[in-house]
Amino acid sequence: MPGDPREQVHEIVERLASELDPADAKAQAYLAALRDGLTQMESAHVAVENEASELREAYEKLVAPANRVGTFLGLDKEGLASVTLGESEFVVAVDPKLDPQGLTPGVRVRLNEAYAVVGTVEPSPLGGLAKVAEVLADDRLQLGSDIEGASGRIVGRARSLEGRKVRPGDHVLLDPTGRLAIEHFVRKAPSDYFIEEVPDMPWECIGGQAKAIETIQEIIERPMLYPELFSKFQKSPPKGVLLYGPPGCGKTMIGKAIAHNLARRYGEKLGREVKDCFLHISGPKILNMWLGETERFVREIFSTARERAKEGEIVVIFLDEAESILRTRSTGRMTNINNTVVPQFCAEMDGIVGIQNVVTVLTSNRPDYIDPAVLRPERIDRKVKVERPDKNAARQILGLYLTEALPFDPVLLAEHHEPECARAFLIERTVDRLWSESSETEFVRVSYRSGVSRVLHWKDFASGALLKSVVDRAKDYAIKRAIEDGSEAGLRLEDMLDALSQEYKENEIFPKGDAADDWVKLLDVEPASVVAVRSVRETTESDRARSRVS
Repeated sequence: MPGDPREQVHEIVERLASELDPADAKAQAYLAALRDGLTQMESAHVAVENEASELREAYEKLVAPANRVGTFLGLDKEGLASVTLGESEFVVAVDPKLDPQGLTPGVRVRLNEAYAVVGTVEPSPLGGLAKVAEVLADDRLQLGSDIEGASGRIVGRARSLEGRKVRPGDHVLLDPTGRLAIEHFVRKAPSDYFIEEVPDMPWECIGGQAKAIETIQEIIERPMLYPELFSKFQKSPPKGVLLYGPPGCGKTMIGKAIAHNLARRYGEKLGREVKDCFLHISGPKILNMWLGETERFVREIFSTARERAKEGEIVVIFLDEAESILRTRSTGRMTNINNTVVPQFCAEMDGIVGIQNVVTVLTSNRPDYIDPAVLRPERIDRKVKVERPDKNAARQILGLYLTEALPFDPVLLAEHHEPECARAFLIERTVDRLWSESSETEFVRVSYRSGVSRVLHWKDFASGALLKSVVDRAKDYAIKRAIEDGSEAGLRLEDMLDALSQEYKENEIFPKGDAADDWVKLLDVEPASVVAVRSVRETTESDRARSRVS
């Protein structure tokens, strides 16, 4: 029968209802039951059809061919899409229903059997992580050679990274094909490695180094404050300075003070504030066992210096204990890290010649260990010796740490009436004791190749660091006395003298043995002229022990 069978049944029922006698209650009851049955059967049929439709839809989904997931690269002029799938690249059609605005480089897309783009996929938070070695000029990235599976690879940027500042050493998340960087992870900031906040440190805060400070001012400050005069004489400002001398005499403090004072003086000349940037490099922070990593650190340091200099900051690249990094290169068959770091450092030094507001400062106890290529003119132009303090310089240094604000012993104050007088008394007596030459102050005996033997006393090993330690020890004695006796806290002359004796007696900052190579770092003499160094104190104690045995 043509037509829908359910409609035909309904039509027959309606015809039957029209022919039945309305007064026949029994017939009407059968008719009502028939209609109810038909309604229930129709509902059940609809439910079965719906369930069958869902099953057919689920079946079709299960047996439908899988969509491939690729990475969208871009659209051409004809509206075709470039996509990558694995290691292959395809040019495919795009479903007209898709919004082209949602298709940006790096987006994951669904590809049907014909490889047409039929939809997008949520970005994956997982993938290969790679380190950036270089940022190329055309917005591409060169990955580091130490990355497994990515040696020498060059990748593009996803839309999410367009305009993002990526630096060498940063990490990027790669798309599954490894062709696009889709997420950027900033490496630990260079400031966390070597940029230090320099405290306000005018030259007056550094005692006992007037000659070295004057030389530094002539070498570094004058070219920046009077550039027109230097230009008139066709004189290029020095780009590098070596501070050398015994340890503890203020080389690091002078290096930090250079940045602050240069920025202050230059700001006064320009009539505005000038920021200073102090890049403090130390061997343990940049030396790395992996090939090329130390060189990369050196490049980053100078790159940071150039960036800060372009922003108008005064930049001081400060390399403490330079001999640990820039040691003379070996000439044998076996190579070491200095053979690659030294050339990299020299190349970077040559690269900052044209930048006026960048200065490189090196410090060393043993400048003879530094590679000559580093110390030649046009790189490290000036060598400034930081001397041990003389008697007047020792007074200045002690005056920086023994301030009037410190508590002095009441008896001492009663004798000298004013804190300034008591302070001057402590300084003068401490310096007199330090510069005295007696059997108690004899320290080491130095034998020279000329046959001359000389006894060095405490004063020959004086340094700013040692004098600061003496004051700190004296403070400890005064604090301990105040805690134990409950007396009024105050510094005494005995505290200073005992601290001075204890500083040399403990011998903590001096070599334990008699090896000349260890002692020569502390002696202000030519290393080649020293034959032997022997501790006078240890010799005296040994003689006493032998006399007791005999």
